[in-house]
Amino acid sequence: MRVKSNSSVIAFAKTDSVSPMTNLNDSHWLALAIDEAEKAHALGEVPVGAVLVSAENTLIASAHNQPISTHNATAHAEIEVLKQSGQVLGNYRLPNTTLYVTLEPCPMCAGAIIHARVARVVFAARDFRTGACGTVFKLHDSDRLNHRFQVDFIENTDYITRLRAFFRARR
Repeated sequence: MRVKSNSSVIAFAKTDSVSPMTNLNDSHWLALAIDEAEKAHALGEVPVGAVLVSAENTLIASAHNQPISTHNATAHAEIEVLKQSGQVLGNYRLPNTTLYVTLEPCPMCAGAIIHARVARVVFAARDFRTGACGTVFKLHDSDRLNHRFQVDFIENTDYITRLRAFFRARR
């Protein structure tokens, strides 16, 4: 999918080089998160997407960033997918699930992930300004909080390149 933005063409590819340690399921679910990021980009939002997957490896919900279009600062992809998943499962607690997200969660989203009791987060790009899963903060593994979650960074260089291009075009 190609989307024009400020005279530059940005496309989010579904495939990319990933870590040799990546299993096929992780690649599949990250590709779906990147599809969600495309939707955000098409709406003029920061291109971030997320999917939540059950322990049985089935999709529970998917979402993308929408704070600009909804006029809601909390409408990050992670928050939206947690809200949808809670509705689908009839519970705000989402144990034994894996959240796949294109960009490392911020502190707000990491807090929501902790409250939801998500077991694992997999992300494709580090956030060097507000990343709360190891890059800037380590909320996922804080001994001061009552829940911890596993974090796996599976670099997607194509997504990272396109995310950088998105921000360059906006400046």
